Amino acid sequence: RWPVAEHIVIVTVVHGRHAHLREQRRILRDVSPGTPHIIVAMDDHAIDDVVAGQPSVTVIHVERDPRGLPLARARNIGVRAALRSGADLVILLDVDCVPGPRLVSSYEIAAEKVPQALLCGPVTYLDEGVRVPDDARRLDDLTDPHPARPAPAPDTIQRDGSHELFWSLSFAVKASTWDLLGGFAEEYVGYGAEDTDLGRVARERGVELVWVGGAHAYHQHHPVSRPPVEHLVDIVRNASIYWRRWHEWPMSGWLDEFERQGRIIRRPGKIVLVATADGNETRA
Repeated sequence: RWPVAEHIVIVTVVHGRHAHLREQRRILRDVSPGTPHIIVAMDDHAIDDVVAGQPSVTVIHVERDPRGLPLARARNIGVRAALRSGADLVILLDVDCVPGPRLVSSYEIAAEKVPQALLCGPVTYLDEGVRVPDDARRLDDLTDPHPARPAPAPDTIQRDGSHELFWSLSFAVKASTWDLLGGFAEEYVGYGAEDTDLGRVARERGVELVWVGGAHAYHQHHPVSRPPVEHLVDIVRNASIYWRRWHEWPMSGWLDEFERQGRIIRRPGKIVLVATADGNETRA
């Protein structure tokens, strides 16, 4: 048990991104002081120093999988630790995201209204050069939710969401719902598809996807590739796992682009990797 008796616990998985984690912790101390926060550090023992002296924080260390970062497994470890501590509501927040002033309270209210749902909040992507304000209340001025996801008005929820739009940047789940879902499928390692898979599991098991107004998070900028060629091997491996589980391809836009670039060949139920991220050819 943590010294603060809370029924809500926040979980963040991290490897690197120390500056982003510091900002996340700074804003959390402002908007939700004392809320227990479990940080699952994947092959990153320096995290202990990043959050040293913060009493509401627990760090759990997980070693790297030989194939890459064990994102699915790390999230499961964090949620299980939260539930063992007595949490009834777990909020998972990506390390790149800082919470808006009402993120925690909005998820809490939504969980009371629809306790058997998978709850997602809107995320604003901050442009390069836009820093997190000193005063957390000023985050509201930056709100510009990602247009591909619903963004209900504050104090409202949008029910019956499309499970294909589930993302792991910011979401919340009650303990009983997590038990029904069974967590992330840990055969996914590295980047891509593990959150798409959880959304599919939710659909199959009758768990509603609900978008929560007011539960805003703000994604701090970092460079990205489009498509994310540095994650090519992970994406191919994880897409193949998803096909085996669901007989559909996830991440179809990225796979289409990789195919157009001549990096992969897609066949029924199979992806052949033709060229690696550095352009070197590999045997089909």
